Amino acid sequence: MANLKEVRNRIKSVSSTQQITKAMKMVSAAKLKRATNAIIQLRPYATKLNELLANLSQSLEEGSSPFLKEREPVRVLVVVVSSNRGLAGAFNANVIKTANNLIAEKYSKQLAAGNVSIIAIGKKSQEFYERRKYNVIGNNNDLYLALNFENASKITESIMAGFIKGEYDRVELVYNHFRNAAVQYLVAEQLLPVPKAEKKEEVKTANVDYILEPSQREIVDELIPKNIKIQLYRAVLDSNASEHGARMTAMDKATENAGELLKALKLSYNQARQAAITTELTEIVSGAAALGGN
Repeated sequence: MANLKEVRNRIKSVSSTQQITKAMKMVSAAKLKRATNAIIQLRPYATKLNELLANLSQSLEEGSSPFLKEREPVRVLVVVVSSNRGLAGAFNANVIKTANNLIAEKYSKQLAAGNVSIIAIGKKSQEFYERRKYNVIGNNNDLYLALNFENASKITESIMAGFIKGEYDRVELVYNHFRNAAVQYLVAEQLLPVPKAEKKEEVKTANVDYILEPSQREIVDELIPKNIKIQLYRAVLDSNASEHGARMTAMDKATENAGELLKALKLSYNQARQAAITTELTEIVSGAAALGGN
């Protein structure tokens, strides 16, 4: 009977867990819809701004803007975009792993010299790098509480100010790019200095003619900081949508696994119950036979 009680308790526990995972899946699905709308609406603007900037900056000399100036990457800043919460499968582990691989492959000398700094957007990456004694700058975990361009721009402005002052020679950005609810892929890209346009893009945009007012230089000086802010904001929106997609997928799988476990537990319970009934019947029959014999 103790075995039956144990199985009943496990069935109750798994049922409660299944209800929780099912509810979390529904919550993530609702949040995913809003997050998807936000990133889908921003992407065309961010892409067009990049194309326009690539076309305008082709004829400018290198170093005409402080954000275009290439320097030896002695001091490196890595911006790691994760989430504040777990229960999203390997979402956070993968982005941290990608950032670590980037540092190990490209900036191992800087890391050994203590010249690698981290800006973590998300509690999971913040806690990971603080535990390992990295130079973690600031705390940006509240960004997800009010995720908008203005709040994201404050982080970008501090990064750009540090780059201009020479506190960082290279800024890398690591985040999850959202494709759909089931597919997110990791991206590690250079944020500063602003990468030069590829040759294919140069050929594509070379024939585009713009009427420029007041001047090409002034427009580019205005567009470059704005584009940097847009790119970081886009990365955070991508990561936010990816997080909800990953969590929805993880909770859906957890709900299915709980259902399969419930089936196995109920089968085990029925078998144990039948065995207990059979044992009781056997004892009754044996007792009746013993009394009849006397």
